[in-house]
Amino acid sequence: MTTPRDHLSELSTAEKASLMSGKDFWTLKPIDRVGVPSIMVTDGPHGLRKQAAESDHLGLGASVPATCFPPAAGLGSSFDPELAERVGVALGVESAIEDVAVILGPGINIKRSPLCGRNFEYVSEDPILAGVIGAGLVQGIQSQGVGSSLKHFAANNQEFQRMTTSSDIDARPLREIYLRGFERVVKDAHPWTVMCSYNKINGVYASQDPWLLTTVLRDEWGFDGLVVSDWGAVNDRVAALVAGLDLEMPGSDGASDRAVAAAAEADPASAAALDASAGRVLDLVGRAQARPAVAGPLDVDAHHALAREAARRSIVLLKNDDVDGAPLLPLAADASIALIGEFARTPRFQGGGSSHINPTRVDSALDALTAVAGDRVAFAPGFAFDPAADDQDALRDEAVALAASRDVAVVFLGLTDAEESEGFDREHIDLAPHQLALLDAVIAANPRTIVVLSNGSVVALPFADRVPAIVEGWLLGQAGGSATADVLLGAVNPSGRLAETIPHRLEDTPAFGNFPGSNGHVRYGEGILVGYRWYDARDIAVSYPFGHGLSYTSFAYGAVAATVAPSGDVVVTVPVTNTGTRDGREVVQVYVAPVASIVERAPRELKAFASVEIAAGATAEVVLTVRRQDLAYWDVRVERFVVEGGAYRVEVGASSRDLRATATVEVAGDAVVVPLTPESPLSEVFAHPVAGPMVAQAFAAMQEQLGGTGDDGIMSGEAMTKMMGSFPIGRLPSFGWGLDRDGVAQLLAAANAPQG
Repeated sequence: MTTPRDHLSELSTAEKASLMSGKDFWTLKPIDRVGVPSIMVTDGPHGLRKQAAESDHLGLGASVPATCFPPAAGLGSSFDPELAERVGVALGVESAIEDVAVILGPGINIKRSPLCGRNFEYVSEDPILAGVIGAGLVQGIQSQGVGSSLKHFAANNQEFQRMTTSSDIDARPLREIYLRGFERVVKDAHPWTVMCSYNKINGVYASQDPWLLTTVLRDEWGFDGLVVSDWGAVNDRVAALVAGLDLEMPGSDGASDRAVAAAAEADPASAAALDASAGRVLDLVGRAQARPAVAGPLDVDAHHALAREAARRSIVLLKNDDVDGAPLLPLAADASIALIGEFARTPRFQGGGSSHINPTRVDSALDALTAVAGDRVAFAPGFAFDPAADDQDALRDEAVALAASRDVAVVFLGLTDAEESEGFDREHIDLAPHQLALLDAVIAANPRTIVVLSNGSVVALPFADRVPAIVEGWLLGQAGGSATADVLLGAVNPSGRLAETIPHRLEDTPAFGNFPGSNGHVRYGEGILVGYRWYDARDIAVSYPFGHGLSYTSFAYGAVAATVAPSGDVVVTVPVTNTGTRDGREVVQVYVAPVASIVERAPRELKAFASVEIAAGATAEVVLTVRRQDLAYWDVRVERFVVEGGAYRVEVGASSRDLRATATVEVAGDAVVVPLTPESPLSEVFAHPVAGPMVAQAFAAMQEQLGGTGDDGIMSGEAMTKMMGSFPIGRLPSFGWGLDRDGVAQLLAAANAPQG
């Protein structure tokens, strides 16, 4: 059976070039002469956004109804790749029913700053969590014969001038933080496509960066799929082709195709790149054709039920203090409830922009709570979304009166689409003043107040010490209202954990002062200390730490054991007991750091986690694997990941700041021989297996010439070693200390010669 790639040799240069850009906003060009069909790609990542046939040519109009699952800000808080995979399966099914070849997602860019307008579409501030959840989604989608598009590659961490700004990042944070999650998904899940980002990285557009798209993605990671541009991301189509960009989207009315064809006719390198890219486009078409026909219709009810389950698992119970001797949540079965806040009636369940889904239905918390609690629930909107509305005072007064008349007040607060969306960044992390004023008045009327948040990225919580209970509801998809009611009423035991730190102030955040940059550049000055790494390294107090989340039950951790497997991975085992009276789910988190390091390291880094269901009174023996490669740092001297040898501290717990058990494990290090130059400090020279003994001899002779190696004074052995450790070897001849210039040159040549 022939495949589309079998026709590659039959195509003219112009026909190959025609495959390099879209036919229109969502489809690829066919080549009817040889039977290559057009295929469709369309937006995700938390639901299918396939445009209806009559929609506009810009791709901004109405889309067919589809299930809106929780966006990544919510799903990431589940800490559960198996749940993510099940959501991915559903996304694949819906895409297949609509004959969509590739759904554009997931997005796994790091939440560098809480101000990024697209944070709702990204998983976490941590690359391991983002990579594991992203891999689950990709595996689920592609199990249905539909491709995914891992995005946005790479360092797309803001919306401000996103199409032109250069993300200026040093090698270590680029590799350890911003690329690590992408590497995890590429190697574990093999996405059919990777989408390059709009921005530049260190001055080079991602769309035309051969280091990013070929050296790293293909040569180092082994990616064998297709690289597609974000829509409108291509600056120079020929440069992008040679760099490794296969498909430009959307179409360009043939202009870029003609430029590619002309370059291929004139330049052998461009011709070879065109053949490679055309082959990959044909491979994508072949993969799409291989999917068995899928018959609809969509099982709307089943997918809505899955969306509800995912939303339940995404909710994070931040606080649940005792009131009158018992936790305020779940709500008592006979409590009268003042339900306050327009978000309870008009839910904000997804972010604005290209990922906006036309849901098959939408649940509101008001309807869901009323369906169970009946007339025990009374509602007041409390505020209008528009802060300039002239009825804010009247709405607040109505809500306060209702709160005073009920046993408990549940206040829904959050961010509107006008405050948070693709296309622009936030300017602060505060809730709207009129919402905070409402909350203050409700608390004064009824201190038994619960706050439920609807937001795609973190908000400041200045009221955290004045309310007994806070529920972080994120953006929960179309079933978020019923899922929230399930948690509030106790039908579901919450198990979500924070995938990003909630700071006290914007000024405390890692990127403050370096976000969003100016004059076309943004400096990633915080380096590797992103998210909780920053707060822990700087010992900064936070409202709620990374990984935090409460339950309606309690868990106790036993002693942790950590051993090194033959593979080099670290196997961590810990017994976890549900000490409460309800079944529950605990997210067991493993943080690791070397006890000592030659480079800057965070105090601890998440390296493994597991969401474990444990019955009341039962104990689960939880086994987690820390991959050896995840212990490595990027060594700029040899330009590769290196695992340092020595003792590593393994901390297991319920958040980055709730660590219940600790162990230490010895890890064998990678052999590192650093190339020596005249600028190499003597500390590196002494450590070199060849140069070390040679220079030590000269150094000893120099010490003897200066008066020996006694234990006292500045010229003592220890003092001399410390003083000379940072001295460049190439400058020794100026001091006449045992090596002349020829001697240094011979030493460097011997050190850098191939060994063995």
